[in-house]
Amino acid sequence: MSLQLCVAQLNFVVGDVHGNAQKIIQSAHELYQKGGRLLVTPELALCGYPAEDLLLRPSFIQACDDALDEVRLALAPYKDLHVVVGHPHGVGQRAKSVSLVQSVNRASVLSEGKVVAFYDKQKLPNYQVFDEQRYFTAGSETCVFEIHGFKVGLLICEDAWFESPAQDAAQAGAQVLVVLNASPYHMGKALERETAMAQRAIQTGLPLLYAHMVGAQDEVVFEGASFALNAQGQVCARAPSFKECLFEMQLTALGSTAQGHLKLDLKGAVHDPLQLEEELWNALVLGVKDYVQKNGFPSVLLGLSGGIDSALVMALAVDALGPEKVHAVMMPSPYTASISVIDASEMAQRMGVHYSELSIVPEFEAFKNTLAPLFEGRAEDATEENIQARVRGTLLMAMSNKFGSIVLTTGNKSEMATGYCTLYGDMAGGFAVIKDVCKTMVYRLARWRNEHDPFGTCERPIPERIITRPPSAELRPDQTDQDSLPDYEVLDGILARFMEEDQSVQDILDAGYSPKDVAQVTRLIRLNEYKRRQAPLGIRVTHRSFGKDWRYPITNRFHG
Repeated sequence: MSLQLCVAQLNFVVGDVHGNAQKIIQSAHELYQKGGRLLVTPELALCGYPAEDLLLRPSFIQACDDALDEVRLALAPYKDLHVVVGHPHGVGQRAKSVSLVQSVNRASVLSEGKVVAFYDKQKLPNYQVFDEQRYFTAGSETCVFEIHGFKVGLLICEDAWFESPAQDAAQAGAQVLVVLNASPYHMGKALERETAMAQRAIQTGLPLLYAHMVGAQDEVVFEGASFALNAQGQVCARAPSFKECLFEMQLTALGSTAQGHLKLDLKGAVHDPLQLEEELWNALVLGVKDYVQKNGFPSVLLGLSGGIDSALVMALAVDALGPEKVHAVMMPSPYTASISVIDASEMAQRMGVHYSELSIVPEFEAFKNTLAPLFEGRAEDATEENIQARVRGTLLMAMSNKFGSIVLTTGNKSEMATGYCTLYGDMAGGFAVIKDVCKTMVYRLARWRNEHDPFGTCERPIPERIITRPPSAELRPDQTDQDSLPDYEVLDGILARFMEEDQSVQDILDAGYSPKDVAQVTRLIRLNEYKRRQAPLGIRVTHRSFGKDWRYPITNRFHG
């Protein structure tokens, strides 16, 4: 007795319910033609994830219901085919408003034109980027359905991180667990998932299939890497990371155990997990690609300074979109070093992007002359530095308006944390590619990319001098970042402990950091919340990013 099954590890688009339905139908058709009889989609595949407040609109839930009917009817002629579809389902109106619908996060099993079983998610996460208690009502019933003699227990994402839903499915007769997922990426998350799911497999004594989506939606990325575990918690199948695929597996009955239970074998191809830098590079590339393409931008613009941050963003953009859709603009000021212009030009030539040089010296002087009567008697300071950044931001946004291209900002997480960036200047733009990448990781990624060409666009794209020279904003003579900030190794270490791990100041001091550095970095993090609130959204790649993960008040006198 055996069953050929498949995970539809696909890139679904939020709100494109008809397009998502067609993807599911096409996938089911392809599987059926090859003899497969069970297709599993990811969590909320029909509407895309996360759909956020669309889930509160009755018209949206109705559209999802209609799309489910579309899939159900289209697959009615396929005898013995079972398709598990993740979707929202309305269960009534919210008490406080007749205009807002109450829903469940559901997995429906479709076969021969009917919904033959369904399961409603029981554990609703409400931490980090998750707001599911805002949108869904928790389910309470176990679901086990039978196909070709196998009894399949359904779970949805968070359910499988707890013992009781899986145990309930096993007690209800499940012989294999199938988990639908939409689990946002962060560094190290894939191993966390496999470890947690191994606990469920061992706990229940059942093999487990983890069906995950791939793609990016606004800030979050989904890396795919769907997998299956045997009853001992060992990986017996793993899909590729960051790639759409119909990932096929075979479920086979091998006989009975001593206790009379069916002994099952679940197998498929096992793709190796990616190393950290390659994993992160792929996540950032996918984040750029999907944000630009799903939102219909024809191309991207960025300011190329000759520094490492903008160099990294340009390399990511080219890998995501191709050089023909990337326009890099070098905008030298009176303080821009000649080697910065040379390095920027060389990198643009290496990568084959459209490249322009626009001096901002006339505009900078015009601003200073206009303000001179008001500033008379006052020395130049950060004001004049910020004017340069804002002139550049204005020029980039003008080109964005004229050509329809989106501006990619180039600030990293270390700068966003400490406010080492200019409102309406280098923060001006539509998408912050490395907003959640600290400076030390920026260097690691740059070196990795110079040793690898994962998308075949350009070998060694970043001139070595960009990586090795001291970082500088070049907004005043002989400026370097370390004039104002601790060394990045120190800064990033404090940032990780304070912001990502919620350690106290005393905890950080006990770890050996100097009181001066800790006081400076934590103070800057507190002071610059108002800037971060006005920054463009960017790709989340850590377990705690500035944005949905970090919601601190701007007006705040707590310094602990």
